[in-house]
Amino acid sequence: MYVLAASLGLAVAAPTLACAQEDDGPKGPTMHQLATTPPVPSAHKDFSQFQYRPAGDKVIEQSDANRLLFWTPQGTPDGYAERRGNAIFYYDRTGKAIRVQELPFDEN
Repeated sequence: MYVLAASLGLAVAAPTLACAQEDDGPKGPTMHQLATTPPVPSAHKDFSQFQYRPAGDKVIEQSDANRLLFWTPQGTPDGYAERRGNAIFYYDRTGKAIRVQELPFDEN
């Protein structure tokens, strides 16, 4: 008996809830639309201490990871550089370290 009364109560309340949501004003952007263009500006860092850049490669900054990505003019990855402690490590396209640039202690 209680189950029947509870199910009848839900059946009556559900349509009224649906009507209340439909009567709202203009809808804002969906979560998917917000994710494509986040309102937060991207972080900018100074990458001037990264001295080596492969000739002819396009350089893409990844400020959140504190590294640079190198891409060939044909659009294939050519390696990356990232800072770790007092040094900057440069890697080739296979992930093998090819160069290490030590930084002075006063820049840290």
